[in-house]
Amino acid sequence: MTDGSGADAFAEFLRELKDRSGLSYGVLAKRLHMSTSTLHRYCNGDAVPADYAPVERLARLCKASPEELVELHRRWVLADAGRGKKGAATPTVEAAAPVEPVESVQSGEPVEPVEPGEPDAVVPEAAAPGAEAAPRRRRTALIAAIAVAGVLGAVGLALGLPSGGDGDESERPAGSVSVAGDDGAGESTAASPSPSKSSPSASPSATAKDKAAREKGTGGKGTSGPSAATGDAVPLTVSVAPYSWESPCSQRYLVDKPPGEVPPPPIEQRAAAWVAATGAVSSGEQYVTLTVQGTGEETVVVKDLTVQMVGKRSPLAWNDYAMAFPGVGCGGNVPTRSFTVALDATRPAVLPEAGHRDFPFKVSESDPEVYYIRADASAYDVSWFLELDWSSGSRSGTLRIDDKGRPFRTSGNNGRPAYEFPLGGEAWEAAGGSSS
Repeated sequence: MTDGSGADAFAEFLRELKDRSGLSYGVLAKRLHMSTSTLHRYCNGDAVPADYAPVERLARLCKASPEELVELHRRWVLADAGRGKKGAATPTVEAAAPVEPVESVQSGEPVEPVEPGEPDAVVPEAAAPGAEAAPRRRRTALIAAIAVAGVLGAVGLALGLPSGGDGDESERPAGSVSVAGDDGAGESTAASPSPSKSSPSASPSATAKDKAAREKGTGGKGTSGPSAATGDAVPLTVSVAPYSWESPCSQRYLVDKPPGEVPPPPIEQRAAAWVAATGAVSSGEQYVTLTVQGTGEETVVVKDLTVQMVGKRSPLAWNDYAMAFPGVGCGGNVPTRSFTVALDATRPAVLPEAGHRDFPFKVSESDPEVYYIRADASAYDVSWFLELDWSSGSRSGTLRIDDKGRPFRTSGNNGRPAYEFPLGGEAWEAAGGSSS
């Protein structure tokens, strides 16, 4: 690799990595969840990414070495620092990423991403020739009025929300319930209804109905309009396996314990119990399996599956443990309903694997669907959950899908000490390098 500085050197480095990978711009862009034109601009030096996360993901897709990752980060920092200094042309406007506060990785407390604020409203000055100080006073008064209206709106929103809760990330929406119960070895369910984006605040009577539904084990119902009855049973169930394995070779967990205190790797069916016992967090990626089935003969349309972010923090500084035994072969086909989620992205989305169908799908009691979600993270420790939008006849709603009432959690593992358990061995051993 050649050395250099600035946007040109950064772009040259990206081009070399891209060319060496043998992958086309289209393939790389799809895996990075960005447009092909955007990736072209990055590699041609016409634009510099505002965030380093997509740069690192690109480098890892191109199999960059640890030394190359360090050099790429150095060049990105220099290019980002020189943004807007070349020429007098109008610079390319990059979408501003939300502010992602960094918190102690030991606390595990949720951090709500702060969205970038809208620019201050610009009030035009009066065009009358004789106007002097009056426009400025009117502008000040208008801004003050907007601020007061914002405070009143916030107070009204607070009064409309259900009380209770301490703000912990495990708190679920009012009226939320588990849809089906199975606390077995690896299969758990935690899909809970939440109000749809267009519905009004839940009324006390609606909350009471949800409570009654929860006691019966039937579940509440997300609503799509004021006339929808929130107490009706949801016409489908979602069984969630949050610690599935795409293959043992790809599954890793971060644990805040030395090797001598970590039990041997489990089989996949006991992964959930192993995670609970060790306090482990999915490392690098998390493979979630959803089994969606109707509760009656009626057809239910699964319209969409979306990602909701709870918080982003610095990656966990824990040890990285591989579930595969050295020397044991791995493999397997990609299931039909497979999707990916890039958790490092500013706006993560559930996208189908290449050649696979996207939503919507139809389910019934006799015709279930199984969805496989592979969520990956490298630059952050991410807390997240899914929302499933459904409709059946005149009814529709949204189900929250999480890990038994708590968000899923997936952390990057870059540079963490890596360990593996030899087949027939009795203790964890260093894997000979950091995880990648």
